[in-house]
Amino acid sequence: MESETYAFSADINQLLSLIINTFYSNKEVFLRELISNASDALDKIRYQSLTDNSVLDSEKNLEIRISFDKENKRLIIQDTGIGMTKDELIKNLGTIAKSGTKAFIESLSAGSDVSMIGQFGVGFYSAYLVADKVEVISKNNGDSQYKWESTAGGSFVVSHDNSFDIKRGTAIILYLKDDMHSYLEETTIRNLIKKHNQFIDFPIYLQTIKTRTVDDDTVEEVNNDEVKVEDVEETTEKKTKTENYEDWEYINQEKPIWRREAKDITTEQYASFYKAISNDYDDHLEVVHFSVEGQLEFKGILYVPKRAPFDLFDNAIKKPNNIKLYVRRVFITDNCEDLVPEYLRFIKGVIDSEDLPLNISRETLQQNKIMKVIKKNIMKKCLELFSTISNDYDKYNQFYEQFGKNIKLGVHEDSTNREKLAAFLRYQSSKSDMILISFDEYISRMKEGQKGIYYITGESKKAIIHSPFLEKLRKRDIEVLYMVEPLDEYVSQQLKEYSGHKFICITKENLQLDDDEKESFEETKKNYEKVCTYMKTVLGDDVEKVVVSNRLESYPCVLVTGEYGWTANMQRIMKAQALSSRDPSMAMMMAKKTMEINPYNSIIKRIKEKLDGENSESKTLNDLIHLLYDVTLQSSGFTLDDPSTFSNRILKLINIGLGVEDNETFDETLDETTNVGEVENESIMEQVD
Repeated sequence: MESETYAFSADINQLLSLIINTFYSNKEVFLRELISNASDALDKIRYQSLTDNSVLDSEKNLEIRISFDKENKRLIIQDTGIGMTKDELIKNLGTIAKSGTKAFIESLSAGSDVSMIGQFGVGFYSAYLVADKVEVISKNNGDSQYKWESTAGGSFVVSHDNSFDIKRGTAIILYLKDDMHSYLEETTIRNLIKKHNQFIDFPIYLQTIKTRTVDDDTVEEVNNDEVKVEDVEETTEKKTKTENYEDWEYINQEKPIWRREAKDITTEQYASFYKAISNDYDDHLEVVHFSVEGQLEFKGILYVPKRAPFDLFDNAIKKPNNIKLYVRRVFITDNCEDLVPEYLRFIKGVIDSEDLPLNISRETLQQNKIMKVIKKNIMKKCLELFSTISNDYDKYNQFYEQFGKNIKLGVHEDSTNREKLAAFLRYQSSKSDMILISFDEYISRMKEGQKGIYYITGESKKAIIHSPFLEKLRKRDIEVLYMVEPLDEYVSQQLKEYSGHKFICITKENLQLDDDEKESFEETKKNYEKVCTYMKTVLGDDVEKVVVSNRLESYPCVLVTGEYGWTANMQRIMKAQALSSRDPSMAMMMAKKTMEINPYNSIIKRIKEKLDGENSESKTLNDLIHLLYDVTLQSSGFTLDDPSTFSNRILKLINIGLGVEDNETFDETLDETTNVGEVENESIMEQVD
């Protein structure tokens, strides 16, 4: 057989040396590259057949077949594509370097991942990641059958070949390295096909060994004289045995439904495809199927699951998003951080781009301008998806129960889409009982002249539903939203207004309520200046100031925080953080509290009377003010700094109320200012009442 030896070009020789002599863990990409090349060859012959159908006369079927020769440690990938002539074998595989070869070598030398090899048009050479020797046998309609072979030692040989029966197309034969024999296993190859090439247009057949049951025609020789009548029936029964046989399994039967028209796809097909890409046993909650055309072209399907995974917010392990990126139906990655924001990583689906470079590297992917456009469109489709779900009340409640935290996290993190995401937030309110309402619903039933959207934060609904802050607003029939999750505190810090309506926290100072009695209230404030001054003196640094308030109805007083500082609930959350005490900004955000007193409450009135009396300054009054502060601290949502002191004050009152001698247990933890042992029973009970 006539054969000719050629030398590799300098760039190709350097490329092969780098691939063979450098260790790469991601060796499996070789199969993706070779199948992708086979798919391209099939595309070319199909394109030619559009104008000249006779090119398919040599072989009608357009397919890829993968087989094994375990005895000789060979893996064979064969296609019925356009094939290569002798000159094309020499040109494409050895002597003329592709334009991107040098750039790829430089990228590899800089430490880039070998998975980017296909981007530079040199994907064929990834075969040497797993093979010592490679043979390429090809037959083009316009030429004889030739074989290209090389051990990558600096040269390759091209010769006539008749060892393979190829009507048209190419067979690539890999002589696997000693440590690469796992690629001779059906399961390994099947999994790689399903991972990388599941959705290419052409069928992929894999050689498999199957078992079947056949009749056993072997007959045992017996002596006719020994055959009994009763054994006749038994001897007529056929014996069976099992045998192994070779068969071809159609691997990529699951078709890329995102490339079809949405109107042609049934609900069952969407459900089947969702389970295929997500491994979820349950059906999806909602799906959006879209196609973007114009300067940029890509298609996709996005799903919202019914249930959130149990480890959705487990940050101990960095998890990839659930959207698989394909380029012309070839899988690229499911770990592209820039494809969707982290708070939407529960979204599952497929994006297939026609414009991205095939097998683009992860480093380049993150900097690619096309990716930014794709991400923007995905975000738009996700918002449309949420909007569709919100039209069904029951379905949206199910969605919000599972993924409400993600929406809140998005409001906190995503300044670009903050207000759009805020439209999907839902809260209980002082008027909605157990029903969740949106901001739009709240705004639609605001009272005329209402200054904004009122809300209160707290540890739970039970903890805030009887809050003193709600009294006046309830009386005036003003609705208040209940924000009772830790994330709501972060939402309220970022979301200052919605649709032109300001958010107003009712537990902070400077709460403005319409008051028809402003003149009389100003007079009342003057009358209680002495009370405010005295209470501030008694409480010292515990409060920044004491003021008269019109926000209360029956409670004697409340403690409020600064308008731009943390709420009581946020301070509780931050105190619980293990490392928050190290943050120097924490002291600034946890500013001094302001005590607002209710001049119409009997306790405050009684304090004023005592201050206006002859014995205006007494230990009894001071102790009661401290006790009033501790009680107010809790009713306003704060935590006690010294629970034991508060407990002892309460126990003193219990003792006195029950007539127990006050000399038993509680003096040890109280200093002189908190000793109420001399307080008269009648006076204490009067203040408690």
